[in-house]
Amino acid sequence: MEINNILEFKSSPEIKSKLATFGIAKTFLEGDVILRENSYIKSIPIVTSGSIRVMRTDEDGREILLYYIESGESCIVSFLGGLHQDTCKIKALAEEKTDILFIPIDKVKELIKEFPEWLDYIFRLYHKRFEELLEVVNEVTFKKMDERILNFIKKKSELTKTNELHLTHEQIANELGTVRVVVSRLLKQLEDEGLVKLGRNKIILV
Repeated sequence: MEINNILEFKSSPEIKSKLATFGIAKTFLEGDVILRENSYIKSIPIVTSGSIRVMRTDEDGREILLYYIESGESCIVSFLGGLHQDTCKIKALAEEKTDILFIPIDKVKELIKEFPEWLDYIFRLYHKRFEELLEVVNEVTFKKMDERILNFIKKKSELTKTNELHLTHEQIANELGTVRVVVSRLLKQLEDEGLVKLGRNKIILV
């Protein structure tokens, strides 16, 4: 497999060669589950194209969006869980058609010992995810639901690089940990304020 610009650091030819040798390439379609909660992690995923949605589920089955993993990135939760032989604490799904290179945990440990830039890659991912989780806590604690919905739509727009999003009110409710009727009411409010336009299973960010 060609490994050129998939990592978020200036990787050396040596580490690219190792990743190509160790990695197992797989393709997932939109909605496919990539990581399951409470499963043991045997390899860590590096997204080569597409994106992953990372969710957390509570005891009642309600879910909340934590962050997205984009091309060139990996899942820091799987890094830490795999290295410590712990179970996965999140659920990860393909946001769209997504290509992933899976690196076995034992090979991940080899790369840490051999390549300083690989360890730096892990630390920078950890820092980015920590900031994103702080933002989730900030939104849930301090922001009103209409602000959270608008921010969610903006993030989706940035991720998909389009202002026209094909989303149902139920999908938004599931990812924000609320109920559909609340989302429908607040989306109508945002439309009245001229911030979005609503269509059938479609939202346009103005």
